[in-house]
Amino acid sequence: MTDATVSPADRPLDAATDRVRGASLETVRDALADGDPLPGTSGFAGAADGQIVRDVLGRQPVFTEAGDPTAWSFDPSDLAEPEPVPAGHARSNAGDERHWSLPDPDPETDDRAAVREVRDAVRSAVDDTATAGLAVAFSGGVDSAALAARLDAPLYVAGFPGSHDVEAARTAAAKLGRDLRVVELAHDDVERAIPDVVAATGRANAMDVSIALPLYLAAERAAADGFDRVAVGQGADELFGGYAKVARAPEDERVAADTVRGARREVVETLPDQLERDVLALRGAGVEPVAPLLDDAVVGAALALPGRLLVTDRGERKWALRLAVREWVPDPVAFREKKAVQYGSLVSREIDRLARQAGFKRRMDDHVGQYVESLV
Repeated sequence: MTDATVSPADRPLDAATDRVRGASLETVRDALADGDPLPGTSGFAGAADGQIVRDVLGRQPVFTEAGDPTAWSFDPSDLAEPEPVPAGHARSNAGDERHWSLPDPDPETDDRAAVREVRDAVRSAVDDTATAGLAVAFSGGVDSAALAARLDAPLYVAGFPGSHDVEAARTAAAKLGRDLRVVELAHDDVERAIPDVVAATGRANAMDVSIALPLYLAAERAAADGFDRVAVGQGADELFGGYAKVARAPEDERVAADTVRGARREVVETLPDQLERDVLALRGAGVEPVAPLLDDAVVGAALALPGRLLVTDRGERKWALRLAVREWVPDPVAFREKKAVQYGSLVSREIDRLARQAGFKRRMDDHVGQYVESLV
């Protein structure tokens, strides 16, 4: 995730100009040859032997010009009509071809061994993260705490005064003994940043904007402070059973699966779309994202977990991850429940308030979306 963007005009699609992010070209070629979906990377994308590739979870977004796959870029704004390459696929003049599918291993029967695999994978992925120029996006939950407790880097949280995320981050940072920098938001910050987030992500719907905004604003402050990389806990909720709809499977109508593991797989398969939004928002803020919890080894260990280590009989979510990281994360932090970022930061609530103040009433269809469109 460190290569500079080169315009499509300088990037013809041929073997002489092969260029990938997130892995060596040799690793990508091996993965193409043997079909290994988790070849030991944190995601990859780019040009390899006459085609544009994107890893199985879409951790590195890549785009081509509509109707012309020879013109491509990591930045959709380089293209007139960008089309994302689907996760797990290679795109060429012949069309899109799937090369990698998400593995579906049998569940590990030994709970201690399963937790140990998660612990070893998370610890290794975090400890292998270089800290030069690095900040950590921190909400006070187990995901970001697993990073913050092991990385010598300042922590950033964005939220409105009194928000759950700001208070949780302050408490957790104190328990970890880490430096926390709070980005206290005001309505002016939201109104200023919404057009930037929409421009960076290409999305103007209320949910995507509300999720991306606090991440963007925290990263923007980190960039202003001189950091060019931000570590994020993305992927943990999807991989380890953090969603209520997964915990309530099969009763929850939002999932089709009749087991917790099946519901977890459904939400993991939504990651490519979510990661595209988050990666582009962070890059728009001037930093490069680093996501240790999406390392291939962590993904593999998570996918092998039995349902009871995703959600306990008592309804406790992300159980294996909490048990795994308590070796270096204090229990009050490791076992704390947290809200989704758009709610924990109060960004969703305040965008709704701004929309109504601007005349977009709740009785109107998609009143927040109409407000966002009015700003851009």
